[in-house]
Amino acid sequence: MMKKLTEVMREKPYFYAEQSATFAQIEQAEEELGLKFAKEYKEYVLEYGAASFDGHELTGFSDDEYLCVVNVTENNRKVHKVNSSLYVVEGAHIDGIVVWQDSEGYIYETSPGVAPKKIANSLIEYIE
Repeated sequence: MMKKLTEVMREKPYFYAEQSATFAQIEQAEEELGLKFAKEYKEYVLEYGAASFDGHELTGFSDDEYLCVVNVTENNRKVHKVNSSLYVVEGAHIDGIVVWQDSEGYIYETSPGVAPKKIANSLIEYIE
């Protein structure tokens, strides 16, 4: 049986999670960003809110503006030319690399001046 994303995350070294998000917070964020989050992203934020582990800091629902999916997505949309259906799942903090997800769950990477490139079929594939 395939493990759920949240189980895989929890097993990673240095795992830390914040307070879980609510359905209302998710709906409000989707409205603000004008998109729908992928099913696995919703499952992740409903359980963990936002999380970090093994060198990754994933966006979600956090008081930290650098982890808040709405703030990070809006700020990066100004810099990177991406489809409005993408939202940031991680700012790599290396060479301006940003990792995005679409509502289908596909993961993309951008860097300054470079168009989005698909790098994984899901968030779980990306973090494994």
